[in-house]
Amino acid sequence: MPMPEYVFPLVLMKKPQVSSPTRQERGAKEHTVFSQAVAGHGEKKLKPGLNAGRVTTDMGLKYFGDFHKNENQKGKAEKLEKANFAVFQQQLRYTQNKIQQLKQAMESRNVTGIAEFLLLGLSEDPEMQHQLFELFLSIYLITMCGNLLIILAVSSDPHLHNPMYFFLCNLSLADIGFVSTTVPKMLMNIQTQSQSITYLGCLTQVSFFYLFGCLDNLFLTVMAYDRLVAICHPLHYTMIMNPRLCGLLVLVSFLISILDSQLHISMVSQLTFCSDVKVPSFFCDPPQLLNLACSDTSTYAILVYFIGAILGGIPVSGILFSYIRIISSILRVSSSDGRYKAFSTCGSHLSVVCFFYGTALGSYFSSAVKSSARKGAVASVMYTIVTPMLNPFIYSLRNRDIKRALWRLLSRTN
Repeated sequence: MPMPEYVFPLVLMKKPQVSSPTRQERGAKEHTVFSQAVAGHGEKKLKPGLNAGRVTTDMGLKYFGDFHKNENQKGKAEKLEKANFAVFQQQLRYTQNKIQQLKQAMESRNVTGIAEFLLLGLSEDPEMQHQLFELFLSIYLITMCGNLLIILAVSSDPHLHNPMYFFLCNLSLADIGFVSTTVPKMLMNIQTQSQSITYLGCLTQVSFFYLFGCLDNLFLTVMAYDRLVAICHPLHYTMIMNPRLCGLLVLVSFLISILDSQLHISMVSQLTFCSDVKVPSFFCDPPQLLNLACSDTSTYAILVYFIGAILGGIPVSGILFSYIRIISSILRVSSSDGRYKAFSTCGSHLSVVCFFYGTALGSYFSSAVKSSARKGAVASVMYTIVTPMLNPFIYSLRNRDIKRALWRLLSRTN
């Protein structure tokens, strides 16, 4: 059957076959669309000739354009779908990373009453543990007995009911609390061969440590002021240092110590610690805890040293000012007996002040350096254990009134 005349131009326009499979399939689709278009318009009467060829050509081009338009829309939709899937994958990876970070943070955070710290103590040698136990048990018993004897001697002798010995009794009470905060826990750890302390126990130890330590600091300052008034203003001593003022000074010292204790415990409780925290000391020393924290401690370290500078610098300045005035007044005394008597009244206090502040400053400067943590622990022993033990001996051996009161007390018991 001869080919129709109006199909001839389109046969000439047919593209050559391409070897690619994809293009073959596309050509087959184009031929199917074209055949359907021609079949759909087969009933339409067309005039043979050039006009029929043009109409048929226009119809073919129109359907070829619609097909390529649909293909472009499909390509854009596929690209958009791929882009959305890539964004979804990126969001999923970000969420997974955040979940992993939260898990790590929760694992590293302490839980009150469950997490434990390890107090490494003064030595890890097992052979020295028995010797350390006997040594510190003896020191603790001597400290307790010495300070209790001073309190009993002052309270039992009416001649010692004056401001100087009133402050000395409060200092002895503070020393008993100060040494009882650290030594019993250390002795228990040595005896049970355990180094652990609970998180709540560590916070309690920090609280009482700063409470009694600050009391020692402030009572030494108040005693320096008492000696200043006694030597520089002896005629007005009883008027100035009246019982009301003495009670007020002790009350203010307690309030300031409680405030200092609460500030430190609030800062330590905000720190984040990792698992297996090993404290290179025999008690929970806050400067050491700052070095071992996992979180950023720059702000807390500044606050700790700022508070220490205020509550340590102001009392030390007051003590220095008092003794400068005392020394200048003593040098004006013409007789050597008067000078010796004046020096003897403040010599014991001056010895305790030098020993306490010297070892405390050494401990805090050494704790700031991480490489000398053991040296800081030894310095902590000096001002937390040795100084409270030596205070009764210093005040009793250099004070005749205390000696007499002690002999009277012992004679009464016998």
